[in-house]
Parts: sequence; C-alpha cells; structure tokens
Amino acid sequence: MAASMMKAVQIDEPGSAEKLYIGTVPTPTLKDQEVLIKVMATAINRADTLQRKGFYPPPKGASDILGLEATGVIEKLGPGCSTKWKTGDRVMALVSGGGNAEYVAAHEGQLMAVPSGLSWREAAAIPEVWLSSYQLLHLVGKVQKGDYVLIHAGGSGVGTATVQLVRLAGAIPIVTAGSQEKIQKAVQLGAEAGFNYKEGSFVEKVLNQTKGQGVNIVLDCVGSNFWEWNADSLAMEGTWVVYGLLSGGNVDGPILAKIIRKRLSVIGSTLRARTNEYKADLVAQFSQNALPHFSPGSTPQLETIIDTVFPLGDIAKAHQMMDDNKNTGKIILQVGEDSSDHAEL
Repeated sequence: MAASMMKAVQIDEPGSAEKLYIGTVPTPTLKDQEVLIKVMATAINRADTLQRKGFYPPPKGASDILGLEATGVIEKLGPGCSTKWKTGDRVMALVSGGGNAEYVAAHEGQLMAVPSGLSWREAAAIPEVWLSSYQLLHLVGKVQKGDYVLIHAGGSGVGTATVQLVRLAGAIPIVTAGSQEKIQKAVQLGAEAGFNYKEGSFVEKVLNQTKGQGVNIVLDCVGSNFWEWNADSLAMEGTWVVYGLLSGGNVDGPILAKIIRKRLSVIGSTLRARTNEYKADLVAQFSQNALPHFSPGSTPQLETIIDTVFPLGDIAKAHQMMDDNKNTGKIILQVGEDSSDHAEL
C-alpha cells in the first residue's frame, strides 16, 4: 500500500536549476479513471526547464510537480477504471505533471506496457519524446513515404526519436544540431545528413541534399532564429510544424510572402494540454504501430537514447545539463532502488 506522503521534486519560486530540491508532499489522490504508479524511473524534458523558469505552467487541474513521464508499477486503481490494467502491471505513463516523484497519478488511457527486454531506465525514455514525435509526424505533419523531413535539435530526445520514426515511416530524415557529435549520433540512427546551424544557414545544404526540391516537412522547436531558413528550405506546399520557441516567437521579415508564394502550411502543436481522449488515441496508435519495435529482435529496431542517469536527488544537476545543451538523447532520473534492473519479470 502506498504511503500517505512521498518525496518529489519541488521549487518555491521560478528561477535557475539550483532552486530545485526534493521535498515531502502528499501522495496523489486518484481522480476518475486514474491509476497510482510507484515510480521506478522518470525523466526531464525541455518543458520542465521552462516550467521551472515560470514560462510554462501546468494545465488546469494537473500536478504542479515537474515531470511529464514515468515508468513503474501500478500500485492502485482509481474509481471508474476499466479492466485493462491491474495492480502490479509494469507500465510507462504520459502525464501532464507529477512524474518526478516517488508516486504519480496517470490516466489509464495514457499507459503503455513496458516492452519486453527494456530496463526501467530505457522505458522512462519513451513516453514524452516518442509520443510527441509520433504526434508531430503522423497526426500533425501527415508524413508520407518518401517525404524529406527536416528535424531541428537532432541530438535531443525528440530529435533522436524522430529520426528513427521517420525511417520507420519510409521517409528521409535530415537534421540540424549544434555539434558534430550530435550530428554523428543522428546519422548513426538513420539521418541521411546533418548540418551544424552554428556554421550559418543550412538552406543551400538542404536544397543540395534534396536535389533542389526542398523538404516536405520541417519540425521546428527553435522559432524566430530559423524562420527564414525554414521557409527557404521547404518544398512547394510543404508543412512547417512549430512545436517550440527556443529562440523566441517574434518574427521580423516577409514570412507571409514566403508562405503564400510556396503555398506552405504552418501548424502549431503542443501535447501537454491536449484532452485525455486525444492522448489516449495517440497512445493507442503509437502502441500499435511503433511500440512493438522496441522489443529485442524486432525489425526495424527502435532504440532509446540515454545520455545520463541521475538519482532523483540530483535534479538540479540534471536540469543544469539540459540548460547547457550538453545532452544527446534523454536525461533520466532514477527513483526506485531497482530502476537499473529489467522491467520485465
């Protein structure tokens, strides 16, 4: 039985990573169709650093504890749950908050069974980035076989996942990143090419790589600094998906003229504030089409990319690593004592 109190990541006021600490708070009370998970491992995402700084508050009704994903064992079923899950099941969960704690409440529609052969740490690297990537590619970008897809932040968690999902869809990934090490990792995972944005415009390189046609889809988490290069890199009637604004949201220039001239579609997207129904549908599609490829021996094989594992108590160090853009792949937080062990029985 879960304790009435638990340890969780806390912050008293917005600010730098050093303001994070581990505190003792009440264990979550379950709402309709929620389950309580004893967390073995969790992770941090760019959204967590933005929330820490005061720029990205949780949706109404969500936990204000950081953490958008967790993996562990179902401890308790809440009111109204179906018979799909039972106590003791080993699951991964997408949550709107609360993942960086010893226990987390998750909607039953946003659970996935941990693939056979994966450790808790590997499983913790899946929910947020892989579901975000799948959503951007399929539900928003409508990727088609043979499409060229330009992926910014190709060495990030979402970036390394997207490269693999683009290949799984029969499309062609191209990445940008800020170091040769990150580009090499993306190429190793299946990117056809990678370009260092710190060396200047990538437009000519992208056009050369696509034989002059441009890319069909841009997945953009950067925003203002790349807007013109994105527009010039896109093919006629291409799709520009904006899901982050790391360099800001203000644009100064003839963006509308470029959009009209090429008949571009520009779509903004988030995941955290979507409805439970939307997320459940996303989880169902991902579970059917992508999740089986994480199991050893599957073809093609999808690979979780983990940069560093920190104990939960080192949450400030984990956030500082992400703030410094030093990671290639996921930053994992170990919570349960056996989080390094395999999640399967």
